[in-house]
Amino acid sequence: MRGALDNPLDASPANPRFRPRAWDHLETPYDVELWIEEHNRSLQEHIRPSESGYGICFCLAEGGDIFMQTSADGAVILDLTAEAEWVAPLISAAAQVAPSPSATWVLPDDKLIQLVLGLSSLIATSTLVVGHQFGVGHRRSAPTRHG
Repeated sequence: MRGALDNPLDASPANPRFRPRAWDHLETPYDVELWIEEHNRSLQEHIRPSESGYGICFCLAEGGDIFMQTSADGAVILDLTAEAEWVAPLISAAAQVAPSPSATWVLPDDKLIQLVLGLSSLIATSTLVVGHQFGVGHRRSAPTRHG
């Protein structure tokens, strides 16, 4: 993530480990594939082996955040803040899935490119995150995958 990090090992509340990065609108599946490669490299470089709950937070221009993580088996896990619930119909349409009964969505891995492409024009910034409890306390009857 170009410009997303200052010194990732020198983190404190006054000096956050990861900083928001202005989002570059992605227009093609190829653009999304390049972004995924860059994001994966950044995670490998900056996430410590002992850390969990890592992924990315998309701050939406119209309000709310979407936290996204991919599981070991490739599932795409999304957590929407209450302020981001307005984007649920777009997630459903972009990923061609039924709406989630909760703020947590679990999508098959083959939906990642179309999901990011569908959300791209709505994202203001992205930030790497660690320690987020993906799906904890949000799932009701949503399908789960373990990984």
